[in-house]
Amino acid sequence: MTWTDRLALFAPLDFIAVTLLMVSWIMIGLRIENPGKNPSVSVLMAEYRRQWMVELVTRTPRIFDATVLSGLRQATSFFASASMIALGGGFAAIGNSEQLQGVASELTLDTAPAVVWEIKIMLIMVFLTNAFLKFVWSNRLFGYCAVLMAAVPNDITNETAYPRAAKAASLNISAARAFNRGLRSVYFALGSAAWLLGSYALLAATLFTVLVLYRREFASNSRAVLMDSSDKIAPPTGM
Repeated sequence: MTWTDRLALFAPLDFIAVTLLMVSWIMIGLRIENPGKNPSVSVLMAEYRRQWMVELVTRTPRIFDATVLSGLRQATSFFASASMIALGGGFAAIGNSEQLQGVASELTLDTAPAVVWEIKIMLIMVFLTNAFLKFVWSNRLFGYCAVLMAAVPNDITNETAYPRAAKAASLNISAARAFNRGLRSVYFALGSAAWLLGSYALLAATLFTVLVLYRREFASNSRAVLMDSSDKIAPPTGM
């Protein structure tokens, strides 16, 4: 069976639903990372990450900073491992396509060939693969950040102190951005699983996923706390 024959097994609404899923994934990411005058939680947290590195310069000892960074790296490792386990489950499901077809038929009363269910699972695996790569890269960037933090002098009169702290902040922000992208991929991987129940379910899951992400970034209580004007962040000269 050629790919043309495989694609012919899907209805036009399936292609519309998958296209909407991919477009939504890209657009919500752009909206969160480039929010303009209405900053997202991710953008607001980036400013606090810069302020963290400002405080790092004069903090002695730096056990607290090392502990926080270690926690961030552990989170990336956990999600990377979880993504790998989920990918392994996807490969196992594809390898047992006949059993998969039987279970799917009982759930949806759909007698589609096994290849249809395999393609649907492959869509989930695409998001999981992207998530794994983002988490691994985030872990590596946090490692680079740790080295730079260790190289920041405690002496504020040292001309390299704040420039190095600024570099550490930039790497920390980049690592957090990669981590957030990985999390969004996990969200959409869960949403794409709804395709197993049909194209209408995928459309509904896509809308729900976008709404959840938008609310958490632009209309959550945590954002209201970060937007509190009583706390002003003002990096010193040199940052």
